[in-house]
Amino acid sequence: MGERLQPVLAGVVTALVGFASSFTVVLAGLRAVGADETQAASGLLAVSVASGLCALWLGLRHRMPIAVAWSTPGAALLVATGPVPGGWPAAVGAFILCGLLIVAAGLFPALGRAVAAIPGPVAAAMLAGVLLPLCTAPVRALVEVPRLAAPVIVTWLVLHRFARRWAVPAALVAAAVAIGLTTSGGGVGDLRPVVALTAPAISVPAVVGLALPLFLVTMAAQNVPGAAVLRGYGYRPPLGSALRVTGLGTVLGAAAGGHAVNLAAITAALAAGPDAHPDPDRRWIASVTAGIGMALLGLGAGAATALVLLSPPVLIEAVAGLALLGALATAVSAAVAEPESREAAVVTFVVTASGVSLLGVGGAFWGLLAGWLMLLLFRRRRATPPPPAPVRPEAAETGVVEPSTPVRR
Repeated sequence: MGERLQPVLAGVVTALVGFASSFTVVLAGLRAVGADETQAASGLLAVSVASGLCALWLGLRHRMPIAVAWSTPGAALLVATGPVPGGWPAAVGAFILCGLLIVAAGLFPALGRAVAAIPGPVAAAMLAGVLLPLCTAPVRALVEVPRLAAPVIVTWLVLHRFARRWAVPAALVAAAVAIGLTTSGGGVGDLRPVVALTAPAISVPAVVGLALPLFLVTMAAQNVPGAAVLRGYGYRPPLGSALRVTGLGTVLGAAAGGHAVNLAAITAALAAGPDAHPDPDRRWIASVTAGIGMALLGLGAGAATALVLLSPPVLIEAVAGLALLGALATAVSAAVAEPESREAAVVTFVVTASGVSLLGVGGAFWGLLAGWLMLLLFRRRRATPPPPAPVRPEAAETGVVEPSTPVRR
């Protein structure tokens, strides 16, 4: 009985941790690109249900613990991008295009290889630049609302030391308690699940500045690491099938406000590791249970949105920032790991983190472009061989060459 219950409990934990640790990032991202409170709640519901259904299908189809989640780095990208020309309908159009690109990556392996060919340090630096604004929110909250932020941060620190996976959910509970003690609860909207459909619109700035970066971030920071986690536990994940299913889930959820669905990277190990079940062939039960749990938790999107609306915006951003600190640390480490591409990575990071918007296109695209161009420039410079040094006649026999620049004595 215990062995049968173990993967179910692991799936419940996976769903709870996955939802509670980053739903604030999703809501912040959707609001940043133009969604109102009803549309943001609908978007959270959409990505939760889409993630759950994709995990359910993939787990039952392939009998593997293929955990599926929303794109947390993608939501952080929305925060960094801000309003796009064309407003919320243009953002929805960008979500649909992102889903179609993910489907295409599953249908045409060459597209997936092209994404993988983006230099790792540059991609990691773009992700770090996207995450930085949110990760500074705990500091800003501690200055602006210290009585609310201090208990949240202390809770996170204590749990991060002794029970890391529960640190962010516990910080969220602390924030909810603080909000409850300092507000009267007035102005809470409808807590029932709601689906707000939006007709998509297509604008070039939204395509270039949102759809393409969202696709790249989702592939590089979620799908590729998610598949790597599964391989690390001895599985051979059907990446093509997973991309097609999650891409389709993204397309179907976009009209309701969902931004992107993908393989889980942060919580993947909870369902695929030995803690889920000693027998690897039984761990798929954990991912299927997690999928059902995510879909059910999505029905509480209205209540989650109400919590966000009751609190100072910087407090919820602080919880989101705490959830993303680990991802930021990983991205920064990967960005500066290779000395020959370090400067290009730093340029990418700086341009992305600056939040500049040019021609209606956000900083993530310009950061990726700047880093790639700088990488090309320096690689070409290194590829050009230096001119041969002059050889003195008397050194012809000994092989000693004259330095290419005079030596001052």
